[in-house]
Amino acid sequence: MANRHLARSVVLQTLFEWDTAHTPENEVAGVLERNASEFGGSDTDRPFMESLLQGVVAKCPDLDLIITKAAPDWPLERIAPIDRNILRIGLYELLFADRAQVPPKVAINEAIELAKIFGGDSSGRFINGVLGAVYKEMGEPGKDEQGKKPAVRKKYEDIPLQQLGGAVVYALHEGQYYLALVHDVFGHWTLAKGKIGDREDIKDETIEEGTKREVKEEIGLDVVIEEKIGENEYVASHPEHGKYRKHVSYFLARSAYDQIQLKKSGGLDDARWFRLPDILTLNFYDDMLPIVTAAVQKLLDKSSS
Repeated sequence: MANRHLARSVVLQTLFEWDTAHTPENEVAGVLERNASEFGGSDTDRPFMESLLQGVVAKCPDLDLIITKAAPDWPLERIAPIDRNILRIGLYELLFADRAQVPPKVAINEAIELAKIFGGDSSGRFINGVLGAVYKEMGEPGKDEQGKKPAVRKKYEDIPLQQLGGAVVYALHEGQYYLALVHDVFGHWTLAKGKIGDREDIKDETIEEGTKREVKEEIGLDVVIEEKIGENEYVASHPEHGKYRKHVSYFLARSAYDQIQLKKSGGLDDARWFRLPDILTLNFYDDMLPIVTAAVQKLLDKSSS
């Protein structure tokens, strides 16, 4: 086993013990020392193991939020402990490691190899699906540097379609317009949105009805849909079911300036009201900018009429 792969294996075993035996954080370094002595790992790789272990433990709450976002059908407690900690290692290296030392593809491949060795029959596929989804959300950094022949891709129209609805929620408060935005664990401000008709009890809802329901469930606001302002479509990956197309219809929606009550799931960690002038300073996804810009223009038109 290559040195760095062995080092990651030792870190994985240490994290597994920390996770399942609830080892106090101040004792984790000692567990690593014991495991390194028992299972191997050169003194040269010891700083790498210590840095990786400390990084994963310190970033664990953030990593778990990302897992929740990337694998929404799998609550953390339902993920096997070994798979859960392989994901934590893979995500930490994918998001926080020096890319000159650990390129994104290396982080993903190393995690998959750990899953094949230590996980169950489907662990490798599951790990690949989750990390692949996160990698795509990141914009696939280093993709053009791989130098490999591209894989044969499924025809776009053959990929299953999933309908979603989202809204630019606004309120008029003390003579000023405000937008209600949500923040995700990838560091972007974005719009409240969700799946349409994905349960038996709501399978017949319209996109407008579903959008109102999703906004209420996600940020606790009752809205009135005013008009459609845009749409986009992109391909995402599910850890078990593979690729699917997400088609999102966006609406301008009016609300009272009430307190936002964020449902902390699906990788969201904050939600706030912003005045229109403050919108320009926020970090948005590229495909969100045209939607938000169109909404802001409509509100400016309202204020000037």
